[in-house]
Amino acid sequence: MSGKEEKKGSRDRIGKILYIFYILALIGALAVVGKLIYTQWFFKPDPTLTKILTPAVTKSITKPERGAILARDGRALAISFTTYTIAMDPSVMKDVFAADKEKGKEREKAWLQEARALSEGLARIFPEKSSGEYYEMIRKDREAGKRYRAIGQPVSYETLQEIKALPLFNQGQYKGGLIVTQKDVRQYPYGSLARRTIGFVRDNTDASSNNYIGLEGKYNHRLHGQLGYQYMKTTDGRNKIKSYDSLSVKAVDGEDIRTTLDVDFQDLADKSLRAQIDTNRKIEGGCAIVMEVKTGAIRAMVNLKRNPESGNMEESMNYAIGRAGEPGSIFKATTIMTAIEDGYLTSLDEKIPTNHGDIAGLPHDAHISDWEREHNTKEISVLDGLKMSSNYVFAYLAIHNYADKPQDFIDKLYMYKLGEAFDFDLDGMATPVLPNPKTAGWSLKSLGTTAYGYSVAETPLHILTFYNAIANGGKMMKPYLVESIEKDGMVTEKLGPSILNASICKKATADTITRGLKAVVGEGTAKRLKNTKTIVAGKTGTARIVLDNSDSPTHAGRYQDERGRKKNQATFVGFFPADQPKYSLIVVVYSILDSESFYGGTLPALAARGIVDGIWAIEPEWREELQANGKLAAVDFKLPEIECKDDNCVLPELKGLGLNDVLYLLEDAGLECEYSGVGHVAGQSPKAGTKVKKGSKIKITLK
Repeated sequence: MSGKEEKKGSRDRIGKILYIFYILALIGALAVVGKLIYTQWFFKPDPTLTKILTPAVTKSITKPERGAILARDGRALAISFTTYTIAMDPSVMKDVFAADKEKGKEREKAWLQEARALSEGLARIFPEKSSGEYYEMIRKDREAGKRYRAIGQPVSYETLQEIKALPLFNQGQYKGGLIVTQKDVRQYPYGSLARRTIGFVRDNTDASSNNYIGLEGKYNHRLHGQLGYQYMKTTDGRNKIKSYDSLSVKAVDGEDIRTTLDVDFQDLADKSLRAQIDTNRKIEGGCAIVMEVKTGAIRAMVNLKRNPESGNMEESMNYAIGRAGEPGSIFKATTIMTAIEDGYLTSLDEKIPTNHGDIAGLPHDAHISDWEREHNTKEISVLDGLKMSSNYVFAYLAIHNYADKPQDFIDKLYMYKLGEAFDFDLDGMATPVLPNPKTAGWSLKSLGTTAYGYSVAETPLHILTFYNAIANGGKMMKPYLVESIEKDGMVTEKLGPSILNASICKKATADTITRGLKAVVGEGTAKRLKNTKTIVAGKTGTARIVLDNSDSPTHAGRYQDERGRKKNQATFVGFFPADQPKYSLIVVVYSILDSESFYGGTLPALAARGIVDGIWAIEPEWREELQANGKLAAVDFKLPEIECKDDNCVLPELKGLGLNDVLYLLEDAGLECEYSGVGHVAGQSPKAGTKVKKGSKIKITLK
């Protein structure tokens, strides 16, 4: 074989070998691709093995921060904050140490030494126990194998960071035993003040409002925010970290609700009403509302009901909107307005025949009989009838003018919005009741009783809305509680005033009625408001309440039981200053079943007087008027100082300070504040002069 042939044969062998390698590589590549396709589309791993090897992934809900409810000036009526409950697993690492034959005892001894240091820190943060007591508690729990021990009261985020830095706890949950539970807490800084109006909420997890009342319930969809979520996976060290392979949604915090409520007005109305009914055990409860005439903004809404067990008056029932009853004589203003507007009455000085106070089918009015004897006359003016609150006078006006067209009279009441449950910022508005002339039970008696406030049912807010329209020259404003919706201090939705009826009467009619209401206060049944700091126009009313089965099973539907006992609803409603009205108000008091009667000119009028005089004293517009006529002594006010050295501080006297000043002082010194009540500091614990450690909780009582 020649050399040329030998070289050719060699090249052929190399080519064949390369060709074989190429074929093998191709087969391998195809196998890999096939394996990939199989793995991607067809392979199903063993479920048990997958569960063992794959880190557990769980969905974690992220709670939004619930929005605040604010007073008109921005003071918080309801706020949310996060607290942290601290607990410990005393037996942490105990099994690990026991399994370590060589160094287990030394490691256990070192752990207990750190537990001593931990106890010293716990005693500083939670001073209710000494460091020795904390250590013995941890040691005994560890010996007993307990896995959980609660420690102290819930703490703030700042205190939590201090706790996490303590010995043992700085090693986390699985080595140091620290257990932290986060909880959102709803706080009402003014306690029970306006609580039934503000409402309540237990937590911010459920976006539904089924279990919420008041503004908390009505505006829950705005306050709640939107829940977020993220997926967490467990590491080999049993820690949970965010799974970035999964989708996460950030929580959106709730919006704030700015109300029309004035904290000072609310406090004043609350105290004025309590002063009249709190100690009188024959009173079931009562309500008071203060409304701004021009806008319909509610500045105060008080609802007090006696707790049958404790005997205390509590904000537990919304009488103001939830209870519709026969209003009595305060309804007589509707009869005057209707008669004037329809041209049947041109002046309150017009006289009608007295007829001894008798109208067929209606109870005799003894006031008229007395009037006839006292004045030796057979006539009485409408104004005098209003001042004495004569039922006869108003039944006569209605029957004499509307006997053949009662529907005209009733239609006017609907125009005054006294026959509908208009939309309001709180749920639970009771629907008013007006009689229907087309029903079988209708008679002239029904027309007469309607004219003086029976045969109808109205809520206190409906009555106040009507009187507020009189004060506003006939323009009826819709009552409202929410001024705006806000987010991060910016208004996202402006609400504010709206009109229910642009004109329920002419201004001249409203002025005529105002004249009559001023006479009621000056010379009539509301004399207890005669000498208030400003002139008040208003009307009293007293009505018996229809009994139900709980009052008397055998006399349900009647006004008194078999023993002659009855329940009363007593009311004062009006506005002030009478000639330039700025505020309207209503006070209603409800009695228990008793033989004694209560009248609108007594407890309600006295409570209203306290509200009027109080508002006059604090309202800036009128305060300036007082200051212009006198001089105030200069006051050099200076906050006390808290002396601190190292971790110890000496408490100063805090009595008389406002809440904001106290919070500033204590927090600036590194102390926590826990308070109750409303007003200024009346008591403190520990007392002034006591040495306390930084981080200690100071309790104050406001009155």
